[in-house]
Amino acid sequence: MPGIVLYSGCSSSSAGDNASAPPPPDLPVISVGSRPVTTYNEFTATLQGSRDIEIRPQVDGYLEAIYVEEGALVKKGQALFKIDARPYREQLNTAVAVLASAKAALENASINVSKLTPLVENNVVSDVQLRSAKAAYNAAKANVAQAQAQVQSAKINLGYTTITAPAEGYIGKTPFKTGSLVGKSTPEALTVLSETRNIHAYFTMSEVDFIQFKEQFPGNTIQEKIRNMPEIELVLADNSVYPAKGKVELAEGQFGKTTGTISFRATFPNANGLLRSGNTGRIKVPNLVDNSLLVPQEATFELQDKVFVYALADSNKVIGKPLTIEGTSGNFYLVSKGLKAGDKIVYQGIDRLRDGMVISPKNTSIDSLFKSASL
Repeated sequence: MPGIVLYSGCSSSSAGDNASAPPPPDLPVISVGSRPVTTYNEFTATLQGSRDIEIRPQVDGYLEAIYVEEGALVKKGQALFKIDARPYREQLNTAVAVLASAKAALENASINVSKLTPLVENNVVSDVQLRSAKAAYNAAKANVAQAQAQVQSAKINLGYTTITAPAEGYIGKTPFKTGSLVGKSTPEALTVLSETRNIHAYFTMSEVDFIQFKEQFPGNTIQEKIRNMPEIELVLADNSVYPAKGKVELAEGQFGKTTGTISFRATFPNANGLLRSGNTGRIKVPNLVDNSLLVPQEATFELQDKVFVYALADSNKVIGKPLTIEGTSGNFYLVSKGLKAGDKIVYQGIDRLRDGMVISPKNTSIDSLFKSASL
């Protein structure tokens, strides 16, 4: 009876040992490779219209009408504001009357010269009277010219009572209301017109970024390097990418003394008016890296602020290796240390692994990943 009990216990223990040793898990493994890849440097940007034009009155008067709403898109030459024109219309009428009087005086002076000329030639009167008549004629002629200038000035002032858009763009805030007294000395503009067919994006680089920029792009001067820069992208505040690409045009001549940064300006087309002055976003400057070691982010895990992968070692054992990350591109890490081209790493199922664990590797191609990431 005891022997039977002992035999049964041994048989049960053997079965338990077999059950606690499952086969190694089948896990996909990929070979790490290098290839050309485009990375991006990002900089915070503020947007402004290519011109922000202050609309100011050229004559004094009461604001009679406002023809546009704040934020409206206006065409070049479109009427924006109307200043009471009655005083300037009367000034024009007065100037026209003065001109008519001056022309009449000129005609009278001309008659006197014509009348005295034959009399002087026949020695009937002295030439002093003729010279006096000619002087009066010249004075009358000058008065006509002066009166004509006054008429022209009055017409210009009358024209200034209707304020039109100097360019196509969007109307800003209009601080004045109908009936407000405005004029050339008014400190605040009637509004600001933002010309937005093209939008300027202003961004800054730190001294370190600027040094990298100078090393990154060919050219002997900063302007040559800017001309050799590729087109850039604009990421809007909602993280969407603006559909049109822009071009960096210029940089400031020196670093700011207080900020330690240097400013750049890029221009983006804005034919559909999607961008407005005052918008913010991020500029993405592309950088082509000839050969970079790429590791899918989903094949990594983080531990104490470091990024690791499980690398395949001898006897199909896995070993956790820390990586030095120099950047990202899409869903890939750009790795400078920790792996070399041809090393194999576990691609999926890494949450079930630990150092020294044996797996059954299944070689997997990641070419489709590279294609989908447009690398």
